[in-house]
Amino acid sequence: MDINNQCVVGLTWVLTDTLGEELDVLEAPVDFLVGGDDLLKIIEEQLQGRGPGAKVQMQIEPEQGFGDYNDQLIFLEPRSLFPTELEEGMTFDGHALPAGVNPEAPKDALYTVAEIYPEHVVLDGNHPLAGIALRLTLKVVSVREATLEEVAAGTAGTGFFKIQSA
Repeated sequence: MDINNQCVVGLTWVLTDTLGEELDVLEAPVDFLVGGDDLLKIIEEQLQGRGPGAKVQMQIEPEQGFGDYNDQLIFLEPRSLFPTELEEGMTFDGHALPAGVNPEAPKDALYTVAEIYPEHVVLDGNHPLAGIALRLTLKVVSVREATLEEVAAGTAGTGFFKIQSA
């Protein structure tokens, strides 16, 4: 079976930045729904018509991936607004930010705790890969028809390209 919309592909890959630094390696295949929310559009386009065993190399520019870095999505907030067990790298959904944070912080963003200081916390609403051109080398391990449940959910249950809040 060749890849088309509404199928599930098992992929392995190596994701690097343009300097060759490895950002992510998938050695065991992971299933993604093509035509859903699991993959970036550019990846889906490159996979169309390919089958198991296919290898694809591509460069993903920021505007095709996670967008340009936006310094307007950096917020300095009082440390007292956050739980005591706060750690760098924790994430907060914009709809669930603690009461009292900057009301201009967009609600549709996911915020990562970038830095913690005694008196304040730095929240970053950018995706961690925003502003970075990426190189992706992937291999198609398997292709199958998507189930009705996967199509309805828009996912095969994998969220690599979506950051999940804690």
